Amino acid sequence: MRIRALAVRIMQQFVRDKRSLALIFLAPLLVLTLMYFVFNGQAAEPDVGVTGLPPSIVAKLESAGANVTVYDNREAGMEGLRDGELDAVLEMAGGSPSILLEGSDPAVNQGVQMIVQRAMGQTGGGGVQPDITYLHGKANLTSFDSFGPVLVGFFSFFFVFLLAGVSFLRERTTGTLERLLATPVRRGEVVAGYLSGFGLFTLLQAALIAGYAIYVLGLYMDGSIWLVLLINLLLSLTALTLGTLLSSFASTEFQIIQFIPIVIVPQVFFSGLFSLETMNPWLQKLSFFMPLYYGADALRGTMIRGEGLSDNTVNVLVLLGFSIVFALLNVAALKKQRSI
Repeated sequence: MRIRALAVRIMQQFVRDKRSLALIFLAPLLVLTLMYFVFNGQAAEPDVGVTGLPPSIVAKLESAGANVTVYDNREAGMEGLRDGELDAVLEMAGGSPSILLEGSDPAVNQGVQMIVQRAMGQTGGGGVQPDITYLHGKANLTSFDSFGPVLVGFFSFFFVFLLAGVSFLRERTTGTLERLLATPVRRGEVVAGYLSGFGLFTLLQAALIAGYAIYVLGLYMDGSIWLVLLINLLLSLTALTLGTLLSSFASTEFQIIQFIPIVIVPQVFFSGLFSLETMNPWLQKLSFFMPLYYGADALRGTMIRGEGLSDNTVNVLVLLGFSIVFALLNVAALKKQRSI
């Protein structure tokens, strides 16, 4: 009887806790559905620019699975490669094929080389080895070099989100925030103070993660370390403001954890760890609402392609905009602040 009474009490607690029920039953279905659309999308086809190639080779490249764009001269193809419109430029130099790869993604590099070799073999040039050069990266660029910038941004975002959510919730549950709001201090000053206090540790963590990945693990780095720190700081600031905002809708640390499958996990699929080009077109548009998408794109552009601040202006401004919007929503959420 006592065991049954205890079991009934636990079940009643779960029934009353709608968030826990959603976490148990709905969150796994949401993640599985998202994975279905991510991995069951369209096949990735590399974009190859060609110049000076006979029509027979162009036709073989297209039949091998490449999206081929014919250019009148090499400079036009190079411009498309620098703008990110192409994955490679193929031309004939001195009677032998030459491939200039964009180079930032090892998987794409290998795919382009396989398609070119298949096309050349079908046209009777199987014994001719193309000359391969790289616009960005290097020949021995590893998968970790490619995904590393994304992981740097993800870990900064994830752990700051947890730190901010749990710490700000503790301020509420202990009554500290309630007593502070009873003083003449304005809500905006309260938010600014908390963000500044948490922000110091956010800055240290962002610098630690980026520095360790680059200087200790040897992650490929072609851009400015200061720009990497700036982007990582903005991404962490976005996670900080988002974590404090969502903590306003939680009563326990467990409820903060419940936000992870809804807020954090979907961003992983749109961060660059998986190719967006293979997703359904309508699903790709969801990336525009993911802060991690902009942060990871800026980090990859800086670390692998050597891009500067001017090349990442949009990403930087969007991350800053996310932080400002979440901070303002934090101020508005304090209007409804009640003791727990």
